[in-house]
Amino acid sequence: MTEIARPDAANPYEPGLAGRFLRWCAKAYNAASEAEVIATMDERMISSIARDCSISPQDLVRLARAGPEAADEMLAMMRHLGIDPVEVLLQHPVLFRDMQLRCAKCSAKSRCRRDLANSNAGKEFGHYCGNSDELKGMRAQPNLLLD
Repeated sequence: MTEIARPDAANPYEPGLAGRFLRWCAKAYNAASEAEVIATMDERMISSIARDCSISPQDLVRLARAGPEAADEMLAMMRHLGIDPVEVLLQHPVLFRDMQLRCAKCSAKSRCRRDLANSNAGKEFGHYCGNSDELKGMRAQPNLLLD
């Protein structure tokens, strides 16, 4: 009988089939719910919220549609590269937000997740990651690295 790979702390991107399906359902539900809330707002309200978040109204709508985990790959990539996401957020909040937006809109998420799961991300991210220049720069700043 073939052993089914179980998720573990070292490889959080490889849950079992049921776990992957449930996570997909939860993401779809959350994204749909947030997108529905945004859809009920008038343009003035959307513009006001977007302004408070320092993003464009179009980006706000796009982020709502993408769901709450749209930039999780960025956080995982930072940790994989030895960068402390909390320090980046505290020291460079505008850059952090811009990187989240770029990640949320990224079309290479499948490759990113695969590379993170296979521990190849550190070697490959420069070929496809829209945040690669920023991430490379952060790796050179000791105050942004994980202990």
